[in-house]
Amino acid sequence: MDNNDNKQIRLELKAEIARGSYSNLAIITHSHSEFIIDFATVLPGLQKPEVSNRIVMTPEHAKRLLGALSENIGKYEAQFGEISLGGEPKGTFNLADFAPLGGGSKS
Repeated sequence: MDNNDNKQIRLELKAEIARGSYSNLAIITHSHSEFIIDFATVLPGLQKPEVSNRIVMTPEHAKRLLGALSENIGKYEAQFGEISLGGEPKGTFNLADFAPLGGGSKS
């Protein structure tokens, strides 16, 4: 038996993190050495999305996340049916299309 079969990660989940936060928009950017994912919420009546979480990870970990999401979506759809995206597929966002997060105006 491989020693890796018995490895388990023990996580601490603090109450304020366990509540989670809602996001219906993710903006992904990258550099040579890292991927940055900003999770935001777009709600009627709000002038601009509010970023609630920013995750920064290495390209290797971003690719592992992609694989894990793909695997879990496959399992979900096998149990509950295909996830319908509805409407036209959305493309990626260009950060230059958004005003700076500090509230300034776009030049």
